[in-house]
Amino acid sequence: MDILLGILAIIIVIGIAFIMSNDKKNINYQGIGIMLLAQLVITWFMFNTEIGGAVIKGISAGFNKLIEFGTEGISFVVGGIQIEEGGSVFFFNVLLLIIFFATLLSVLTYLKILPPIIKYLGGLLSKITGLPKVESFNAVNSIFFGQSEALLAIKSQFHHLNNNRLYIVSASAMGSVSASIVGAYLQILPPEYVLAALPLNMFSALIMASVIAPVNVPKEEDEVDVKDVSNDKSIFEAMSNGALDGGKIALIVAAMLIAFIASLELVNWVIQLVFAGVTLQEILGYIIAPIGILMGISPGEVIEAGGVMGTKIVTNEFVAMLEFEQMLGSMSQKTIGIVSVFLTSFANFSSIGIIAGTVQGINSEKAVKVSGFGMKLLIGATLASILSATIAGLFL
Repeated sequence: MDILLGILAIIIVIGIAFIMSNDKKNINYQGIGIMLLAQLVITWFMFNTEIGGAVIKGISAGFNKLIEFGTEGISFVVGGIQIEEGGSVFFFNVLLLIIFFATLLSVLTYLKILPPIIKYLGGLLSKITGLPKVESFNAVNSIFFGQSEALLAIKSQFHHLNNNRLYIVSASAMGSVSASIVGAYLQILPPEYVLAALPLNMFSALIMASVIAPVNVPKEEDEVDVKDVSNDKSIFEAMSNGALDGGKIALIVAAMLIAFIASLELVNWVIQLVFAGVTLQEILGYIIAPIGILMGISPGEVIEAGGVMGTKIVTNEFVAMLEFEQMLGSMSQKTIGIVSVFLTSFANFSSIGIIAGTVQGINSEKAVKVSGFGMKLLIGATLASILSATIAGLFL
């Protein structure tokens, strides 16, 4: 029964995307089918095979070792701050890790280790699915560098991007997460679900975008240039710039958390003036409950889980993750997996502004177009998160 409900959820999600499509005749059904099959195989491999489990454990162990290194740097700087026994400071224990991961990514980019890997994987994805190279490269790149950095990496190709191509690269950016932030996610949610979400969300974003905004690109316009991905002159400059970028991200995330969590409390206070005991999370939970049940969440947990999912859409993933962290002990493993995969993406209202702002710095005319389809972008990215979470639920 759970499998049938999951299949129905997948059909509904793709059906909604089809209704939103601006070019139904040119949808690449073969590519979409291949990507759906790839998601099923990857999820089965990671969750239902011993080798897949070992791979996940190995990657998780690697991240944990990197987190240990990052923690040493954090302890040296803020180790003297006294914290009550049993307590912790989220900014110190989680957000400051972003600095180390951003530094590492910057160095790997300067050494020209990451760019060729990303270009090769993007090219392979393009051949398998039939998607253009730029869109495929951007989808893979978004896993490592997040929305703003991934879009900046293809700025030299922006003059080739029509509205549909612009939608696809923006959707990939919104449906992804940055590797520099993954370490922080792993401190909050079960590692296996966070890591599984990375490839699932890449494919889901491309599937939804390929239905909503199909593309057909001539070969002469389908080239990717990754020669000048780093302007650093030395490894030390790469380290310094990476650390500064990571520090900015940590501060931005901290500022957004303060603003969103405080605003959420304000909204709940206003709601409770009229409806005693009711919160925005509960309202969102009831709204999302029908699709949550189809995704595989049990009826007894769907209101709380739906509230967390809704919180992520209207605020950001960190706010929702911190809220969900408090529920992990009372939720079933299947619900934890489904919600964790759903939360591991940038699909929220604030991302519309971030992406539009990034594009504004590249091409002001394109930025106007991105702002114009902002809500369509958010709906598509949310559908992608639902698709990823549903597929994960099929194997839990």
